[in-house]
Order: sequence, then structure tokens, then C-alpha cells
Amino acid sequence: MADILLITGLSGAGRSQAADDLEDLGWFVVDNMPTELIDKVVEIASVGSTLSKLALVVGTTTAQRNVIDVLKKLRLTSHRVRLLYLDATTAELVKRYGATRRKHPLAVDHLGVEQAIAQERVLLETVKGEADLVIDTSNLTVHQLKSKIGEIFATGEQGDAMQVSVVSFGYKHGLPTDVDLVFDVRFLPNPHWDEKLRPFTGLEAPVRDYVMSHEVSRSFLAQLFSMLTTLLPAYKAEGKSYLTIAIGCTGGHHRSVV
Repeated sequence: MADILLITGLSGAGRSQAADDLEDLGWFVVDNMPTELIDKVVEIASVGSTLSKLALVVGTTTAQRNVIDVLKKLRLTSHRVRLLYLDATTAELVKRYGATRRKHPLAVDHLGVEQAIAQERVLLETVKGEADLVIDTSNLTVHQLKSKIGEIFATGEQGDAMQVSVVSFGYKHGLPTDVDLVFDVRFLPNPHWDEKLRPFTGLEAPVRDYVMSHEVSRSFLAQLFSMLTTLLPAYKAEGKSYLTIAIGCTGGHHRSVV
């Protein structure tokens, strides 16, 4: 049995953003899905398929009006089927279209944005009434919408949202790319100057014990953990899914590895 989510809503209300957020949560997402093909895609999610979570974004107004018939058919299957509707106030949608300078899909024949939104709202009124979930994005930032999507649709460890990676590096080789936080630990006692310790790395007990036997090392580690305890929830609240922390020493073999 698959978890199938149909995503509809007003143009500019955040359908594509919600799709991106679901993809970050491990959902298989298809944007601008024609209603005629939904049955075929759902067949792929039959028993034995690895596609257990499908999010299908129904984009055009015509397709959205047809989605109710599709929804009724899907609800007769063994799959868990839900309809998510993204909404927003007319004033907010007008502001968004003004900021992006994109044309509303119904703004044809000299129809203004406000009138196009009003027309779309009427056309989709029945669809909204069938929705299992309605999210009003009027007062939500991109990060807040991501958080809300995560609260509703994340399962298991994915609810934690953010993946944290720690890498070590040597300054003599240059700074690593694509990292978020860099900590320089070249102030810590250097095992390199002890000939007995030089052949080892920070993964091995002799080097680890040497470095951590000094108060400055223990104090730094405690303060680093304390700072990360503050930073990680803050990064998560801003919608960050991945965080890479780089710790560097001179060669990248001893202090940064400990």
C-alpha cells in the first residue's frame, strides 16, 4: 500500500514549494501531473514497488477541476490517498505575482491579476471542499511552509529534517568547499611534534588521549557542543536540511580528527 498525496491549490499559493519540501522528506514527486496519467503512475506504486510515497502536483486549472473524479477512484483502492490544497489571500497572491513579475495562468483577454485570482478561486471552490488538508500560506515564509509540511508528512527519522555531517581537513591543503561551519583547531597541542605519535592519526587512541589530556582541548570541545546545541535548532528552524561542519588543523590527520 502506498501513501499517495495529490497537491492542488491556487496559482502562487505554494504548490511547487510544497512539492520541493516533500521531495526533501523522501517522497517521489511529479510536478504538473496530467490527471489522465495519474492512474498509470499509481499502478507503479502497487504492492512490491519501492515507491511507497507519491506526491502528484496537479497544476493547471482544468486538471484541478478533474481531480475530484480521480480522487474518488483512488479512494476505492487499497492506497492511502489524500488531497492537499494550498490557499492564500488575494492580496498576498497579488503581491507575489508583482514581486516575481510572472503572469497568472488565467490572466488572458485583458483580465487583470486580481480578477484572474478571483476566477480561479471560484473554479476551484469544489476542489477545496474535497481536500483532506488545507494550508493557507498567506502569512508563511518559505521556511515556515517547509516546517509545516515536515510536521504533517515527515515520518520516523525524517521528522528530524536536518542531516549533519562532520569532516576534517588540513589547512595546508586549502579550505574545503560546500561547508557551512569551519572551526580552526590549530591552537590545540600538536601530536605531530612527538615522534612516537606522529605515525598515528586522530582515529587512534594514543593521539586522541594525548590531545584530550589537555584542559584547552576539553574546554574547547565542551564549548563547541554548547554552541552547536544552540545553532542546530536555529538552522533547522530556518529550513536547512543539511549542515556540514569542517574542523581543520595543519595537516588534517591529528587534531582535527580527534
